Amino acid sequence: MHVVTLLLALLCCAVTGTAYAQPLTLRDALERAAATSQGLKSASREVEIAREQVNVARTARLPRVDLQGGYVAQAKAQAFKFGNQSQETQDPRYPFFNFSVYQTLYDFGRTSAGEGIARMRGEAAGYAYSGNEQDLFLQVVQAYYGIMTAQKLVQAAEDEVVQMESHRQTAQALFDEGVVTRNDLLQAEVRVASSRQNVLSAQNEVENGWLLLNYLTGAAPDFRAELKDESQLPKLPGAGAAPDLSRRGEIAAQKALVGADEFAVKEAKTSHYPEFFAKFGVDYLSNSKVREQAITAVTVGFKVNLFDGPASAARVRQAVQARSRDEERLRDLEERTRLEYAMAVNDLKVADARIKVAEKAITQGVENLRITKDRYQEHVGTATEVVDAQTLLTKTRTDYYRSVFDLQVAAARVKRATGEL
Repeated sequence: MHVVTLLLALLCCAVTGTAYAQPLTLRDALERAAATSQGLKSASREVEIAREQVNVARTARLPRVDLQGGYVAQAKAQAFKFGNQSQETQDPRYPFFNFSVYQTLYDFGRTSAGEGIARMRGEAAGYAYSGNEQDLFLQVVQAYYGIMTAQKLVQAAEDEVVQMESHRQTAQALFDEGVVTRNDLLQAEVRVASSRQNVLSAQNEVENGWLLLNYLTGAAPDFRAELKDESQLPKLPGAGAAPDLSRRGEIAAQKALVGADEFAVKEAKTSHYPEFFAKFGVDYLSNSKVREQAITAVTVGFKVNLFDGPASAARVRQAVQARSRDEERLRDLEERTRLEYAMAVNDLKVADARIKVAEKAITQGVENLRITKDRYQEHVGTATEVVDAQTLLTKTRTDYYRSVFDLQVAAARVKRATGEL
């Protein structure tokens, strides 16, 4: 039995050692997320699709080459009438083919406008990918520091269990001596049970945090590692400092869409302009009734739409309205980003202040608990005062750890707002 117990203990140690063999830094987590995120892979496809659309638009500058062929079987051959007589002009059954090369010579910028639309939308897709990547990084930061905070909360809850167990033993000893009533003992036992529940809740928060981080980084759900907090305390931005939004992906993407709208307006305005073209063609039709069965021709000409109802004017108005819409969206996005930045800076400053207050409060809480326990042992204080002192100390530690978490997340939000995360 002892051998089996020893083997199980060694196995658990081996598993634990494997799970925590290597530390996981925040930078490592961000790199893994960037490499394995399915959402980013999907966004990268959008970028590739947009780039291929640029290639599609560029083909309008190249000549169009078409080949067509077939076989025609008619019930009767076509013929001319000469009085009461007729003369067939073609065979009733014949093969044919057509080969043509069509090249646009000049279309008043319609082709270049279409190419510009595709190019600007391709740039917008690339900037949007950057924004998606920044969002993913912020989630990783929140999950990473969330785990570290939860681990600290587990330690605080376990310390509380130790303190409450010590208090229970003291209450048991005093009760056995007949100094205190059974209520003190029962209160201590209930508080021990409550503290153990807090440990379970904190441990569950750690496990859920790992599940989220593993999902974001593409790791197995049961992966565990030693997290390393190598970040330095963020530098507080100066008062009234204007954020630099030039690196914000969403804003750059929206600006690119506005640029695409400019080209769309230009394209719509050229719909009634003529298009000059050149065409080379070979038309073959098997016909024993004529001398020339293959016609080779070169054509230089133009084509223009003279009237298509209100469609052309409507397309111009539609393009102008789309440009105005995207310009309004750009202005709104810039304002929302400035608001996001300002709120993150405020949260950063408040979290920094909370940490300084909590650090002093922890020292005071420890001393308060010590004095309260001494008073209780000397039959001066009450059991309720001891429980309250311990609860206050645990809450102060919890506030401190959460303030540290809020500080790091707020710093990441500041960088996210400016596109520098």
